[in-house]
Amino acid sequence: MTHERDQQAARQLAGLELHELLTGVRQRISRAIDAQEQLDDLLEAMLAVSSELDIDATLRQIMHSAVTLVNARYGALGVRGGDGTLSRFIHYGLDDHAARVIGAPPKGHGLLGELFTATKPVRLDDVTTHPTGYGFPANHPRMRSFLGVPIRSGGAVFGNLYLAEKAAGAPFTQDDEAIVEALAAAAGVAIDNARLYESVRQNQHRLAATSEISTQLLGGTEPHEALTLITRKAAELAGTPHAVVAVAGESGRGESLTVDVAVDAGPDIAAGTVLPIEGSVCGQVYQANVGRRVDELAVPTEAGPVARFGPALLVPLRALDTTFGVLVTARGRGGTPFTDENLRLAESFTDQTALAYQLGRTHARTRELDVLADRDRIARDLHDHIIQRLFATGLALERTGVMARVPEVRERIAAALDSLQDIVTEMRDTISDLHRGRVGATKLRSRLQDAAADVVGDAVLRVTVRMAGPLDVVDDELADAAEAVVREAVGNVVAHAGAGRAMLTVSVADDLTIDVTDDGVWRPDTPLAGTPHGSGGLADLALRAERGGGSLRVTPAKGTGTKLVWSVPLP
Repeated sequence: MTHERDQQAARQLAGLELHELLTGVRQRISRAIDAQEQLDDLLEAMLAVSSELDIDATLRQIMHSAVTLVNARYGALGVRGGDGTLSRFIHYGLDDHAARVIGAPPKGHGLLGELFTATKPVRLDDVTTHPTGYGFPANHPRMRSFLGVPIRSGGAVFGNLYLAEKAAGAPFTQDDEAIVEALAAAAGVAIDNARLYESVRQNQHRLAATSEISTQLLGGTEPHEALTLITRKAAELAGTPHAVVAVAGESGRGESLTVDVAVDAGPDIAAGTVLPIEGSVCGQVYQANVGRRVDELAVPTEAGPVARFGPALLVPLRALDTTFGVLVTARGRGGTPFTDENLRLAESFTDQTALAYQLGRTHARTRELDVLADRDRIARDLHDHIIQRLFATGLALERTGVMARVPEVRERIAAALDSLQDIVTEMRDTISDLHRGRVGATKLRSRLQDAAADVVGDAVLRVTVRMAGPLDVVDDELADAAEAVVREAVGNVVAHAGAGRAMLTVSVADDLTIDVTDDGVWRPDTPLAGTPHGSGGLADLALRAERGGGSLRVTPAKGTGTKLVWSVPLP
């Protein structure tokens, strides 16, 4: 009986051992299957990370893959800045509301910053017990388990992967650590590739922008337009909404810079705003002739207000051993900080475009000197040849007039002499404008002469035009008004005065004055412009004068005819 019980016990023991053995085998097989699945997942994650070329997309893919591989609830990827703190912080597991409640992202102090100098990962079962596990904001979600792994790129620590709260409250394992380390190694290669791609892409954009600017400058673009183009292209390359160019005076010495171009720089920074050199970052960059990047930028003005921006790049505008200004590109406050690579590209772009700008200005000055020399030649030819021939023709006509016996012939010869005199006067004025380089004056003169001739047409009215003063100071808006006045005034003479001759005198001093005097018939019932009885064209001229702060007078001319004087002060 006892022997049977012993055999039964032996059989039960053998069955138990077999069950335990089978259970152990199943567990090992399950772990092997899990390990194989994790390896498959890791391989897929590596392929996904390596498939991205955009740096932002690459960082987000790395973080998402790490969280998925180890079943973590929260994850983050911190990018190390040049000063050793976190310059970027991408989180996972928090919705937008929770992120806003927590507040500003971490700067990289405490445990998060410790990984920048660590040579191996940090794995904790309870982060709150670690000596550097401090600094969590009041509204930060509770976290216990923690795994931090550095990401290396280019031989240095690029940033860190932070994972917290493994599923079911379990701690992170050594296998988790090994998997995330492997992912971090692949991530470093992917980041290197993304950085290289981004650098090549930015270089292509920079070269295209530089080529466009050089083409515009060599094509004769005005200096201000060229600076505006440079500023907008710099903002486009840097990916910033704000950009400013401030330039020094012609001497390059002084205590201030003047804003020449401002792109969406706010109400305190506009073209013409004066920026002090002393005590400002812009001034320091200008004086040191060295570019800088800052995470926050304050731009004081001499008027008092201080314009504030977020991360900014400040580079000197220099060419041919001369620094003539500062280019600023800035993001909004709280924006992503710039890197040293961003600053290098900005300096390269600015140096090339600043050189093109200076060469363009030199080319423009050379063209201007050539044009002025050509005008001087034309003026000499007009004076030495054309006017002398006109004088000779006038003298011949004058002698012919003395010999003429028919009164009508003498009158026509006298009229021809007067016309020659008017032509000589106009040519002398043109020669004077050519010598002084007054392109605007010549254009306005021609414009008003053409307007008067167009209105007269085939009418039996001879209009003599005289102009005096610096016509080139008249701006486009006032020139438009002057043409309208000439057309209306001369048109009235043609239509109503019954005149044979009229004198159009345009003079520029403190005011722009247009005087139209005819030899027709003065009509006492002509409504004086500017009075309540004024109407039609004269009322329009009076309104133009009133808007410009001037006046319109219509009075009898000496002898016979009408005298219209329209005058407004120069702006």
